[in-house]
Amino acid sequence: MKKIRSVAPLRIGFGGGGTDLDSYCDRFGGYVLNATISLKVHCFIEPKNNKKIIFSSPDYKEFVEIDSMKELKLNGEMDLHKGVYNKIVKHFNLEPLSFEMITYSDAPPGGSGLGGSSTLIVSMIKSFAEWLNLPLGEYDIAKLAYDIERKEIGIEGGSQDQYASTFGGFNFMEFYSNERVIVNPLRIKNKILSELESSTILYFTDIVRQASQIEKEKKLLMENKKSIEAMHQVKEDAVLMKNSILSGDITSFAKYLHKSWLAKKTVTDSISNTEIDRIYNIAIENGAIGGKVSGAGGGGFMFFITSPEKKFNLIKILNNEKGQVYNFQFVQNGAESWKIS
Repeated sequence: MKKIRSVAPLRIGFGGGGTDLDSYCDRFGGYVLNATISLKVHCFIEPKNNKKIIFSSPDYKEFVEIDSMKELKLNGEMDLHKGVYNKIVKHFNLEPLSFEMITYSDAPPGGSGLGGSSTLIVSMIKSFAEWLNLPLGEYDIAKLAYDIERKEIGIEGGSQDQYASTFGGFNFMEFYSNERVIVNPLRIKNKILSELESSTILYFTDIVRQASQIEKEKKLLMENKKSIEAMHQVKEDAVLMKNSILSGDITSFAKYLHKSWLAKKTVTDSISNTEIDRIYNIAIENGAIGGKVSGAGGGGFMFFITSPEKKFNLIKILNNEKGQVYNFQFVQNGAESWKIS
């Protein structure tokens, strides 16, 4: 019996984050600029014939063994895994499956800001699709992942992460009412991507946060005029960032990133905090032109753009703080899966 493997890339959110929330994009339309990176989520399935299901997540130290049935009860124990299984079985009208699934992420557990939970769901869907020969295209997988995470399990958030992980690469995404999403892959010259990669530092703050709680706060603030105006600015800056990166103007890109971060911080107080502001100021004082927290905010990963000549020194300074700099590359491939004997 063959084993199934899949990987799905995590992403950095450069611009427009939050405008993909339905509370905003249903009214105004949203724009998001993001790129997938070499940190990934891994999923392995080994089919069984013992009428059992095993879910194992070594990075979160979670393990569940249950009897195989058509619908698994969501009870707070590995609900993302159970939710994917439930949707696949129900959506494709399948008989109960028996298997062992192991998943883990290259990013640290506890709200990385790199789209971890959505990417995990995409990787699991991709594995099931490979195993069961399910007719799922890229838009199908991303939409299925969104439905599972946001509707079935009820985790607050937008939809950029599911599409970023599924499609891969550098994308400018458009979000409209009725859950309509358009993914525009950007044709960026290799030398521009190399310069951006050489200029970017990815820093894990070691601050754990609940992204869904921050997204919930953002939804409530969509009736607040000041918050809406800040989101309009974040959306506008995403377009300016897209134009800058396509023309290879990394300095302007970084300046718009800085401007967008200042605007995003005014949406709700939980997006930043004293420690994040302190780290950000240290980076700016030591050569960073711009940066932001990746994802919803409040903790997880931050990233900074500096000149490549100043990068080594800035990494050294940041590594003397509580967090840690992670090496990465931008990657073009989205979620992938394969079988092995």
